[in-house]
Amino acid sequence: MKKQLLCTSAIALGCAMAAPAAAQDWNVRVGGYYNQHLGYANVSGNANTGADFDGFDIFTNAEIHIKPTITLDNGLTFGAHVEFEAMNTGGARIDESYVIVSGDQLGRFLIGSENSAGYLMTVAAPGIGIGIASPSASAFIPVSTALPAGTFNFRQAMISPWVEVAGNNDVQRLTYFTPSFNGLTVGVSYARQGSFNTGSINTSPVDNNTTGVTDVFDIAVAYSQSFNGVDLDLSARWGTADSNVVGISDPEVWAIGASVGFNGFTIGGTYAENDNGGPGGVGGANGFADQEGWGLGASYDIPGPWTVAFDTWQGEQSQGVGVGKLEYTAYQLGARRSLGKGVAWQVYAVQSEGKDKAAGLTSKGTLLATSINLSF
Repeated sequence: MKKQLLCTSAIALGCAMAAPAAAQDWNVRVGGYYNQHLGYANVSGNANTGADFDGFDIFTNAEIHIKPTITLDNGLTFGAHVEFEAMNTGGARIDESYVIVSGDQLGRFLIGSENSAGYLMTVAAPGIGIGIASPSASAFIPVSTALPAGTFNFRQAMISPWVEVAGNNDVQRLTYFTPSFNGLTVGVSYARQGSFNTGSINTSPVDNNTTGVTDVFDIAVAYSQSFNGVDLDLSARWGTADSNVVGISDPEVWAIGASVGFNGFTIGGTYAENDNGGPGGVGGANGFADQEGWGLGASYDIPGPWTVAFDTWQGEQSQGVGVGKLEYTAYQLGARRSLGKGVAWQVYAVQSEGKDKAAGLTSKGTLLATSINLSF
């Protein structure tokens, strides 16, 4: 099934590119975002004995995007998307980089280093602040301190609705999105290789016998429509891959999400699971343990420049039969004021906690913060 879908997509792309077309002018756009957070955290818990994490700190999350595009006479649009991390981390680093081919009747292809269709199509809860369903809040509150090394992984269901097969990230991938049919869109992705909880760029042919996972396949559906002032968004996704790690079965992932908007209110949420193919346990085995999580949130767009929101994420990871689980819980209350096009000021409060029930360790804290968010 995977190969048939891949071949069908390749044939469609090849036929579209074969049509004659005259070159037009390129449009090169520079965009991205820059979010600067300033906050004060109060941290406690027996996992932090001997450490002092209380105090004021700064967190930056920023990227610069370069997006060249050209639309040919045959109606097809070709382009590229390159993301540069904009933080001072000891050198420039390219995050995602891929080619885009799209058309009204063709749909859209993404070819290169990018997340899967399921990841990109996920509907999640609204929220204002630092993004509690991600590792970002740990810049102030070290909830991962309570958890064994290698467990607090983004793109896994314990801490995020945006999940990937085995937690792989931005591997070389072919993704196709259908045109929208009355609000319904289908997306499929295929990657030759991946690895547990990390991304990689293949610079040599893939050895199917030694790579962490191979033949990474994802499929997703999304529905977006408005009815008499009600905005409805739904998503569902599933993915799997072949495991090449001894003792680890083929990983799977699935998630569903929904969001409803009416009279200025938006209510939404997600449930996700990662079946990582392993028995759980401590140390390196945690990367193969099963995870699940859910999130809910609501926002209200107050007439004028202000929006307020509250959201939560609740997740857990198995550590083996009869062993206490790892847990992550977080709550966030925030307000955003629009200052102009692409400029917003936020104030928010976060309470989060990480627990290792088997070891009896807890790390928790409260954060009061503000941020300037630029989108360009």
